[in-house]
Amino acid sequence: MLAGGTYPAMLALGLLRPAPAHAFNMEGSGNGKHIVILGAGLAGMASAYELNKLGYKCTILEARERTGGRCWSIRKGSTQTESGQPTATANFDQGQYFNAGPSRIPHNHELTLHYCKELGVPIQVYNNVNEGAFYFAEGKGPLSNKKIRVREVHSDIRGYMTEMLAKSIDHGALDSSLTKEDGEKIIEYLKAEGGLDVDKLYKASARRGYSELYGAADHPGKIGEAHKLADLIHSGLMDPDFYNVAEYTYELQMTMFQAVGGMDMIAHALEQKVAQSIKTGAEVTDITNLPEGVKITYKDAKGQQVINADLCICTLPLPVLSNISNNFSGDVSRAIDYIEYNKTGKIGLQFKRRFWEEDEHIYGGITHTNNDLTQIFYPSYDYLGKKGILIGYYNFNEKAEKIGALTYADREKFALEKGRLIHPQYDKEFENSFSVSWHKTKYNMGGWAVYGTETRKNQYPVLTKPDKNVYFAGEHLTYLNAWMAGAFESARYTVAAIHARVNEQRSNYPAPK
Repeated sequence: MLAGGTYPAMLALGLLRPAPAHAFNMEGSGNGKHIVILGAGLAGMASAYELNKLGYKCTILEARERTGGRCWSIRKGSTQTESGQPTATANFDQGQYFNAGPSRIPHNHELTLHYCKELGVPIQVYNNVNEGAFYFAEGKGPLSNKKIRVREVHSDIRGYMTEMLAKSIDHGALDSSLTKEDGEKIIEYLKAEGGLDVDKLYKASARRGYSELYGAADHPGKIGEAHKLADLIHSGLMDPDFYNVAEYTYELQMTMFQAVGGMDMIAHALEQKVAQSIKTGAEVTDITNLPEGVKITYKDAKGQQVINADLCICTLPLPVLSNISNNFSGDVSRAIDYIEYNKTGKIGLQFKRRFWEEDEHIYGGITHTNNDLTQIFYPSYDYLGKKGILIGYYNFNEKAEKIGALTYADREKFALEKGRLIHPQYDKEFENSFSVSWHKTKYNMGGWAVYGTETRKNQYPVLTKPDKNVYFAGEHLTYLNAWMAGAFESARYTVAAIHARVNEQRSNYPAPK
């Protein structure tokens, strides 16, 4: 099977840059200094992993009974308890899963790829861009309430826009600094980019797909007719809901990857390296800076416990940390309270058969909507398998808050009602579901940090520095918010800073990106 060998194969073919080792190359030793780490997510476990190499003693306190934080793949037997909801247990078939948290690794997130390589986590290609998926706009326009292939919308809009530009050039509306020859070259580019004909007009071409597919003998196929520009506009297909063209976004450009068997395979691999340091079921209730060291109070099954250490790395999400007693400085306390996290949720829907592949030839990728589903994700693994799990919605902010307020059963009902407008096969093929609203999950209270200009300028820098003997780390303290790479970059930056302090030297490790 190619999946497990995709990474080395692509390296050998020159299709992927080797993931850099990012070695610290730091002199000195931790000399057994005790570091207590709050949170066994990727940042916490990566910190312990690197500190152990340098000779430190680490203790990781994790409130949950599992590690990984948001790096969590839902499988048979997974459980979730949200505020105001009973505990839910996933009933997916053995071998079926979906990623409730991160699901994609950009090819330019070198540190994440490095850890996959170093920890022996096999990766495979994640198909983020699929022109065969759909746009679906509810409304009253001519194309509303119809599923339209992504390639049709992209090709038609690109064609009409380039036609307009070509016409403007013909009418002399061109930068005066450009010569006539420059203008001719631009028009040739526009004709190629938009699929314009010799008269510089947009006509439907094969790039937007066929209404009747070609075949053998007397079956040349029939190219589908272009949608009218006015129809695309009036149907909402040029509204902000559909602006996020994945291939234009830096982190979402192909090639993207995923861990074979679920993204939490990365967390499991880290856990194996630092298992002896982890205490699960340990909910932190107080963080106290001492003149020398730190004191952490937590509660577990046996009651209240206290642990003392030389230094602390706190990787807890800020909405969680905000509710924990501490003696931080005023600036740090304000920063913790000011930085906001988004609301987000997903639902996994298991189906008896992979009808999106069998009936509609969709293999991976995303269908975009303007309703509260926001997005439907198709799995990029186990192609042509018997069953499969769709991510039935992946929504954010107001939409996520609205759907997250529903019961588990009503979330499922909503996902099926809206989803069947696009895939009527839902009614016959659906089996069961499992949903997660991260902003309603006790030890997260949000998806990821969201910065505005003011909080990035004034609050963010405060938390990138230690408060006496407490350091802060996590994706929320990088410019890689929401990405696993943010957790890894922050962990390395913090480890380097601690090691420089212990060895009384200046850290030259680059700040987290």
